Amino acid sequence: MKMRKLLALLLAAVMVCATLAACGGDSTPSTSKPAESQSEKATEKPTEKESEKATDAPSSEEAQPSSEEAQPSSEEGPVTDLPREETVYFGGLQWGVVATWNPIGVTQNNFAISAVASGSRTIMFETLYMYNFMDGSLQPLLADGDPEWSDDMSTMTVKIKEAAKWSDGTPVTATDVAKTLEVSKAIGNGTATTYGAYIDDIEVVDEKTAVFHLALNEEGVPKNPLLVKDYLVGVYVCQAAWMDKVCERNNNDASAILQDKAEDVVWSGPYTRLYDNDQKVVLVRDDNYWGQDESMWGTLPAPKYLAHALYADNAATEVAFKAGQIDVNQQFIGNVQKMWLDEKLPISTYYDDEPYGVCLGMPTGWFNMNIPVIAENVALRKAIAIAVDYPAIIENAMTNQSPSFEDVPRSLMNPTAGEQALYDHDAVKDLQWAGNDIEGAKKLLDEAGIVDSDNDGWREYKGEKITLKAVCPNGWSDWQAAMEIVASAGKEIGVEITTLYPNADMYIPDIQDPDQKDYEIFMWSPATAAPSSPWARVMGFMSKDYVGVKNNGSGNWGQYVNDEADALLKKIPTITDEKELKDAYTRLTEIYLTDVPSFSLMYRPAFFDAVNETVWTNYPSADDGRNIPPANCVSGYGIRALFELELAD
Repeated sequence: MKMRKLLALLLAAVMVCATLAACGGDSTPSTSKPAESQSEKATEKPTEKESEKATDAPSSEEAQPSSEEAQPSSEEGPVTDLPREETVYFGGLQWGVVATWNPIGVTQNNFAISAVASGSRTIMFETLYMYNFMDGSLQPLLADGDPEWSDDMSTMTVKIKEAAKWSDGTPVTATDVAKTLEVSKAIGNGTATTYGAYIDDIEVVDEKTAVFHLALNEEGVPKNPLLVKDYLVGVYVCQAAWMDKVCERNNNDASAILQDKAEDVVWSGPYTRLYDNDQKVVLVRDDNYWGQDESMWGTLPAPKYLAHALYADNAATEVAFKAGQIDVNQQFIGNVQKMWLDEKLPISTYYDDEPYGVCLGMPTGWFNMNIPVIAENVALRKAIAIAVDYPAIIENAMTNQSPSFEDVPRSLMNPTAGEQALYDHDAVKDLQWAGNDIEGAKKLLDEAGIVDSDNDGWREYKGEKITLKAVCPNGWSDWQAAMEIVASAGKEIGVEITTLYPNADMYIPDIQDPDQKDYEIFMWSPATAAPSSPWARVMGFMSKDYVGVKNNGSGNWGQYVNDEADALLKKIPTITDEKELKDAYTRLTEIYLTDVPSFSLMYRPAFFDAVNETVWTNYPSADDGRNIPPANCVSGYGIRALFELELAD
């Protein structure tokens, strides 16, 4: 355990008594979006759409975990007091009431459900494998051993663990795996839209053996083995018998199936719904969970209950976190180190020092290519990009919870060593910029003929003053601070940039509209990390596949088109030679730094994962040698932490 944790815990003794007497951190409930930091959601691909509903009671009495301490009551409503020493409370993962619990339905706000390639939450529904973004590995969950690929990568065989069971006691089988894809394609959910074009079908060889048959291109080569790897960690396996029931009761109507309330849903994970309302969501451990078998975890997770209170905003969440009413908190906290250095609270992060978390995200300013002055002027795009004071963003907006662009030069890669090794740094060295280059930006604009001809302090293009807006969601304070710095850079170089902060529920549909012309510069994040990384992120930055797509949740929101880049992106999934792959990524980086279709403003943790050790301890940390990712104890291989938590006393 870290030394500062030990010191802080000595000061927490009084807090323990007060906290154990509390109900667990209920604050003013709200159904609003998070105020500033949805880094996990903001970077995800549309594979989230496949995860969504379920409901009140499990499908059989035998499957219902017992809970004498916290049984819901149909007469008086569910109890709200949970044994504090048996409950882990979360913050920042649930920002409204649960609508449904359907794992094959439409996207809903549900603490238990997030099916994404960067690491699905598997506390209730499970994937074949778990993604560990620390080393890029796929850890078997429902699967038994590694996937086996044919020599030409046209097929992939996955075995299912003998011990794997559904909550009704029936075994998880290859039929369940195959049926999940079959139903997904039939109803057109997120699984189908993301992966359907790359997997023809899944063959059931026997009860425990499934063979994925990959779709081939015109040359007879698999279209995209990389995305098939994402499927393994990003798609929940659902019970075939339950899906048949859902399809039957909805007369095979796709829309109705997607909206099904799933009141009889069957799960395979270690927890299930106990109750949810407009104040709290509570899951209870399934003590019959198959994963306690020696072939998996060998034990049950330590907490009996997982609970998430609904808070009005990040400020309310932070208050509860400091008070020990939240154990695991997924939100941006400025100067988080002050909580243990100045306030002496038993709070810690994955790293003791800056940047405190594992930075995989790259929140980015996107140039809107629908705007002629933007699309027609590379010089204008690059001038703005090189003028921005990135050190100020990192120091002020991120409170140094990000490496600098001097430490990690700008490219299409995140700061991890594995990705940084995938391109030739020297080959693009002359194209790099660290920011705050005002004179260089002015020179670019002057040479391009974008000048201030009427001496009013602002440059013109084709006789008209250039006026741009820099936009991000209202209330996301760290992002807003970054946009203000972008606007300041514009003023320094004679380009008028004003800021605009619409509500997130309006902003997100706008940026996903391929025809939008309201925002000249807008902020959003490409994919963080997944088995297909960095290819998926580069697709998000540059792929023509996303141009013109309505409700585009995947990337290239600026509608940038480069035929050479697009050809390289289509080729990369089939490249097996390491040198050839590095050459391809180097060329893509060169194109990106030359054309500047967007400019990342910071590196950012994939998950903000701060923990309060008043009640629970032994959370993952960088120096513990366990290789558990800081993923809020619920996502990807990060769920292993739940099996190793200990009470702080």
